[in-house]
Amino acid sequence: MKFRNALLGMTAAAALAMGASTASAEIIRVTLQLPETHPLGVNLAAWKSCVEEKSDDLQVQIFPSAQLYKDSQVPEAVGSGAIEMGTASLTRFAGQVPAVDAVYVPFLLDSEEKVRKATAPESAMRAILDEAVLKESNARILWWQAFGRTVYLSKDPIRVPADIEDKKVRTFGKLLGWTVEALGGAPTLMSGSKQFLAYQQGAVDAGITGLTGTKSRKLYEVMPNMTLTFDSDIEFVAVMNEDFYQALSDDKKAVVNECGLQVERELRDSIFEIEAEALKYLRTKMNVVELTEDERAQWRDATKGVVDRFVSEGGDTAAAVIEAAQ
Repeated sequence: MKFRNALLGMTAAAALAMGASTASAEIIRVTLQLPETHPLGVNLAAWKSCVEEKSDDLQVQIFPSAQLYKDSQVPEAVGSGAIEMGTASLTRFAGQVPAVDAVYVPFLLDSEEKVRKATAPESAMRAILDEAVLKESNARILWWQAFGRTVYLSKDPIRVPADIEDKKVRTFGKLLGWTVEALGGAPTLMSGSKQFLAYQQGAVDAGITGLTGTKSRKLYEVMPNMTLTFDSDIEFVAVMNEDFYQALSDDKKAVVNECGLQVERELRDSIFEIEAEALKYLRTKMNVVELTEDERAQWRDATKGVVDRFVSEGGDTAAAVIEAAQ
């Protein structure tokens, strides 16, 4: 209750700022973790344009760069109704639904074909996870936001698991922490918005993130090396408070859903091209380490026990998600 009240207080100023001209419109406030210029910010802006074009009395207000909430706070903020909508890494729902971390199981979704099949709106994996998140958090997943694949940033070049031994590594989810442990490192859970300062101050020796986040957050200014492990898939989700959603008219629900599917498809279709463009830029800013097949095999071998740990601790739902993903 205390946390919920705090969340409500954090957005009071934003609510009071609404002008009289918008009083007749239904307002959807959205907390975004990244800058508006990031592909996920562009994706959310496209949804806003679609919704406002198709509905005269729906207005979307976007608060970027974690202005209102850190990513770890989004599930509670949206689920409690402190804010109508937000986007966050899927792993932020692992506290309520451990099975969401399936996308981060190393080398489970390590190709475009596998990612597309597993994350398609009609996929078996999506059906299980979307329903579980709604049931446990009171947050409805409207669409998934493709973020790209995982890479490692580091002070010293990383090529093989031995290079990670005894190093402190930034992670953004429990399962990624298990992966770091399997590689011999010490995981440090950290919000995306805190990375730059942590790397700059040497709080960690390395970090797991994505290509687009490295570019948009200018992490190349504080980390000289990037290893293209591409061992897992990073997914964000756009979620809406279920009570707010159910209070919408059927016409408005249809608009919200249709626009979500539209922008999800657009981002999914372009994410690998976006990654390629980001990588081309980053090659001019930092040392990029590309793994040989033999080196990648070492990573696979070192982390193969993570999936067993995931199923063991996640129970039947985790097992069902892994089976669906495979």
